[in-house]
Amino acid sequence: MKVFIFASALSLVGSCATKRYSEKIQDIKDNIVFENSQQIKEISKTIDSNELKKLVYDLSSVEFQGRKTGELGYHKASNYIKDYYINEAISSPLGENNYYQQIPESFFSDDIKSSQNVISYIKGTEYPDEVIIITAHLDHEGIKEDQIYYGADDNASGTAALMEIAQAFKIAQKKGFGPKRSIAFLHLTGEEIGLKGSTYYTDHPVFSLKNTVANLNMDMIGRVDEKHIENPEYIYVIGDDRLSTELHYISEIANDTFTNLELDYELNKESDINRYYYRSDHYNFALKGIPVIFYFNGEHEDYHKPTDTPDKINYPLLQKRTQLIFTTAWYLANSKNRIVADKK
Repeated sequence: MKVFIFASALSLVGSCATKRYSEKIQDIKDNIVFENSQQIKEISKTIDSNELKKLVYDLSSVEFQGRKTGELGYHKASNYIKDYYINEAISSPLGENNYYQQIPESFFSDDIKSSQNVISYIKGTEYPDEVIIITAHLDHEGIKEDQIYYGADDNASGTAALMEIAQAFKIAQKKGFGPKRSIAFLHLTGEEIGLKGSTYYTDHPVFSLKNTVANLNMDMIGRVDEKHIENPEYIYVIGDDRLSTELHYISEIANDTFTNLELDYELNKESDINRYYYRSDHYNFALKGIPVIFYFNGEHEDYHKPTDTPDKINYPLLQKRTQLIFTTAWYLANSKNRIVADKK
């Protein structure tokens, strides 16, 4: 009898805990509301597949020589992005026309030359000291054995998406919908050689890490992997629930409200043998306790090959994925309260 009573008590405790957790999750969901959803939808439409295509073709052109960290092609690509932000009247937090966070040669190894992260931002109207950082690495493999590794998907796709997202937020600002929190658009160097640009940034942050609300990172978002050939309207979402319960549901509700992609969490599992959570620039932000999402289309036959060319990108799909990231960032920048990292 005592054993039965004890087991029953445990069941009751377990049932109450499950109920409390379910109520907590429902409270989180109920509080995620996209105000001005029609306005958000209209602004997200300015993220255009043709503009993305032009950017990807430019970034993965012969001129930029595979964008190897520290080499001429990378510097040319950095200048291209800097000029883009100047033309869009999107300022830099580093001072007028200074969009480069310089990284000395001594920070790198294996004869890598000095390089730079490229950064712009839009200042928040109500909580300017709080910042959302959206990232994509700009570097790729460069030239090997006289072959250019164009890096159209890896990561001209994410770079172009970041530029379009910045433009969309600038359009919103001009329409009187400037973000309440600041948003930084950060193009990182040295990802392919060990996440060097993001390591340097998190060691020498432009914005206080304490006031960094979240990091959304895009690395390869323009293609379709073998698993999804039949149903290509997807994106892998990695890390969204690792540090913040709330961030996971913001992402899901943004998708349900605006884009209706399949959010594939397969590669977010702790058991993922590829360990993608640890392999792109978001991870250095996560190490500092900052909630992250890593957006990824999965590997394909042209991964890290010179055949990763811009003609193979699915531009309408890249547009939709970019719109998902934009609307998620919109919520993070405009919600009444900053999200909580409740899983540190």
